[in-house]
Amino acid sequence: MTQPQGRQNGMRQRKPGRADRHLSPEKSEAILEGGMQEFLAHGYTATSMDRVAIAAKVSKATVYSHFQDKETLFIALIQRLVEQKFRSIFGTADAQMLQTEPHIVLREFANRALDVGTNEPQFLNFMRLILGESERFPQLARAFVRNIEQTAFRKLCQYLTDCPHLDLADPEATARVFVGALVHFLIVQEMLHGKDILVMERDRFVNNLIAIITGARSDR
Repeated sequence: MTQPQGRQNGMRQRKPGRADRHLSPEKSEAILEGGMQEFLAHGYTATSMDRVAIAAKVSKATVYSHFQDKETLFIALIQRLVEQKFRSIFGTADAQMLQTEPHIVLREFANRALDVGTNEPQFLNFMRLILGESERFPQLARAFVRNIEQTAFRKLCQYLTDCPHLDLADPEATARVFVGALVHFLIVQEMLHGKDILVMERDRFVNNLIAIITGARSDR
């Protein structure tokens, strides 16, 4: 006898929209918090959805009703982290920002980005996790890069392109140089604990980085 569609291969097909009606924002947040806790404590490979369910104090079925699998949960954590830390990295509206001097906008961008990396241990630990797992799970690193690209980097690139105070030959390449320098500073100074070996004051670094972009003379 032919099995009904949806029961073949031992799988049961869910009715469209049925699970969505039972999704809870509170439980989703609890699962994300539990997931972050477990990933940071045990790494990506050793973390299981069972561990996440226990940490979130929900059933395993509830975890799977909100997130399809471990990779989906991890990428959701990336999206949430980027949204929280980088979506509002520019403090002013676009129209107002275009009329603001580049050294002010770039300093605000740099300081906000460096504040996230130096003052929030959870962010640094999550970055270490992504870098450590990037060879075995490149899709996780790509998800992080993609989310950063769609938020802070895109806005910076647009500013450098449209700003009437600048005349850059390649605004996109300039934006990548600027962001790349900030990432290098964070990795060497904070993640690799190099600030006691390769001493570089933050203000000195930011001032000279801005001077390179704007062509202005640095204060230091």
